[in-house]
Amino acid sequence: MAKKLKQVPEFASEAEEREFWEKHDTADYFDLSKAVRVRFPNLKPSTTAISIRLPTDLLEQIKVAANKRDVPYQSLIKMWLSEKVG
Repeated sequence: MAKKLKQVPEFASEAEEREFWEKHDTADYFDLSKAVRVRFPNLKPSTTAISIRLPTDLLEQIKVAANKRDVPYQSLIKMWLSEKVG
């Protein structure tokens, strides 16, 4: 007998949807046996490369902080910038 799937709620924002899916199993809402693999060959990253000059000792300190957090140092810089601006 097929499992009765739940209705996916409407979300007011992407953040609300993200929070919902962090706490719920997609298998309760979708028949994953019917899932189809897709590719997005022309998808372009939504980021822009920039160049910034940093003192060598500052960059080394950032790399040490990133290593302690087990994240790439560029990702850590992006996190810090996002926190500061947001």
